[in-house]
Amino acid sequence: MNQPILVCEKLCKSYKRNVPVLDELDFVVEPGRIVGLLGPNGCGKSTLLKLISGLLTPNSGTITICGEPRSEQSNAVISFLPERPYFSSAMTVNAMMDYFEDFYTDFDRSLCEVMLKDLAIDPKARMRTLSKGTKEKVQLVLVMARRAKLYLLDEPIGGVDPAAREYILKTIIGNYNPEASVIITTHLIADVEGVLDDFAFVDAGKIAMCGNADEVREQNGKSLDELFREVFRCSRNA
Repeated sequence: MNQPILVCEKLCKSYKRNVPVLDELDFVVEPGRIVGLLGPNGCGKSTLLKLISGLLTPNSGTITICGEPRSEQSNAVISFLPERPYFSSAMTVNAMMDYFEDFYTDFDRSLCEVMLKDLAIDPKARMRTLSKGTKEKVQLVLVMARRAKLYLLDEPIGGVDPAAREYILKTIIGNYNPEASVIITTHLIADVEGVLDDFAFVDAGKIAMCGNADEVREQNGKSLDELFREVFRCSRNA
């Protein structure tokens, strides 16, 4: 049996006043899965992705990537899309592709150019001339054009127009190494649940519920979006 792409065990992370953002969180991602990491704002989703990507260090607990403890070497197999744009507004799309090509040996420029063309994005355009949604599309295309083993996508369609969401979800996010895995955080559950293999509801720094998306829908007779609303309504009223 293939080893998991990602194993998080008893992860704890606190910021100010020692209030835990993640509280002994356990999380496992198997190869070839698209996983929805779903929860309300402030529940710890973005913090978890930053810990996995190495941007933050846990207070305690362990992270294992492809069978090895998380280290600088792990960055070679992780492709991370943060929630906020991080490139200079003066850069052109072509310059950003140059940057990725120089920095990542697994970057597939031809694939990137095809996806940009499909989204009608001019590679000569400067970032400052693009709308918020188009900037998000550019960064998502760059991240998904890498041949990584683990893709971490923090709110990848939050500012994207509904017309482009289906292409992004089915063509871009679905067009990855079948042995790799994708973790998507989002509050737009109804939009993404059609592409999810697995899900994890995050609440108060812990995994409140997780499983196979199809199996849970069949067992409960509800969509993930409906189940999410029910679970979090009950937790808030407890």
